[in-house]
Amino acid sequence: MSRYRAVLFDAYGTLIRLDRPAARLAAAVRRRFGRELAEGAAGAAVRAEIAHYAAHCQSARDAASLGALRLECARILTGRTGVEAGDEDALRLLHETIVLQPYPDAPDGLAAARSAGAATAVVSNGDWSLAAALASAGLAADVVVDSATAGIAKPDPAIFRHALELLRVTAADALHVGDSEQTDGAGARAAGIDVVIVDRGATPRPGTIASLRELEGLLG
Repeated sequence: MSRYRAVLFDAYGTLIRLDRPAARLAAAVRRRFGRELAEGAAGAAVRAEIAHYAAHCQSARDAASLGALRLECARILTGRTGVEAGDEDALRLLHETIVLQPYPDAPDGLAAARSAGAATAVVSNGDWSLAAALASAGLAADVVVDSATAGIAKPDPAIFRHALELLRVTAADALHVGDSEQTDGAGARAAGIDVVIVDRGATPRPGTIASLRELEGLLG
């Protein structure tokens, strides 16, 4: 059994990721509009959409506000790619471009926490559909806290404290796992929570783990 009673996980970049969005966008534009989109143009359009989403996701607190945000993001894609599309076609383009997949080691990381007797939570900046997004990726946690419905965004330590309250554990009994030192590391430490940063790069930074599968050894 682990000394931790709860393990908190970041979502994007830790448990789930976008699946080749630029390639998906180029393929969708070709299929739906018969146009070839250069790799650089597709990448720039995706980056613009992601930046807009990240800046405004906290406003998406329910179905209506999420729908409005998705339409804004869809219009960014059509505008950046230069295609003429009505709202329905633009939303289809967004749906075909933004596809979330779990990291291969994500199920193992969650399972390691549960096997160690710890409750699990996902604490992430994102919209109110985060729990559904995780479920569609085949992932689940005891508690899911998104910044939109919580009204707090990382690195504010209050969002981590909110998760602890829901789990009914103290900061000393919790571990947070994320991919960003700025948002995950700083925020969780400010809340008094131990932190592990996952770095899946070719050369992981010192003091990080290269895979969530390493949690088994850390929690055991």
